[in-house]
Amino acid sequence: MWDWLGAPIDPSRAHNISQAVAWHGRSMVLAWGVLAPLAVIGARFFKIMPGQNWPQELDSPVWWRTHWIGQTCVLLVSAVGLWLVAVADFSQVGLHAILGYSLLVGLCVQALLGVFRGSKGGPTAPAKDGSHRGDHYDMTPWRRMFEAVHKTLGYGLLALAAATILLGLWTANASIWMWLVLSLWW
Repeated sequence: MWDWLGAPIDPSRAHNISQAVAWHGRSMVLAWGVLAPLAVIGARFFKIMPGQNWPQELDSPVWWRTHWIGQTCVLLVSAVGLWLVAVADFSQVGLHAILGYSLLVGLCVQALLGVFRGSKGGPTAPAKDGSHRGDHYDMTPWRRMFEAVHKTLGYGLLALAAATILLGLWTANASIWMWLVLSLWW
């Protein structure tokens, strides 16, 4: 066996994991290393789209759909990844597993927050008299709390995901091309 520079690899250091664990890694990298950042990018940068008649048209649905569909895919692919590692009977209780389970708990909290997010307020939510109130910052106290917690937790989960993925690559003795491709993407 040879490494990416053509040097021989010691067989005891070779990338040697079960297929279930390998697919666990692939699914979690897809979910947390690709889909989650794309969903956050959609929410952060697609609120006003080219050709949108802003400020008359304030609420482009592109960002919301991108974020919601992307994060739903993260949830589903993460469930597959969790199932794969359970099938493999991979009972290693190390830092990678602790971080991974923490990510899944955070994902569930984010999903619950999304379900109970409340009214967004602002000019797209009419007042009782039918007029439009203020701007996006005209929110209920619950919505202000949701915005703060959801964004802070979301960005924190992305950082935790990066650390968890890198630790997983290290633990599995992943090939150098995996490190390079993921580093270039990020």
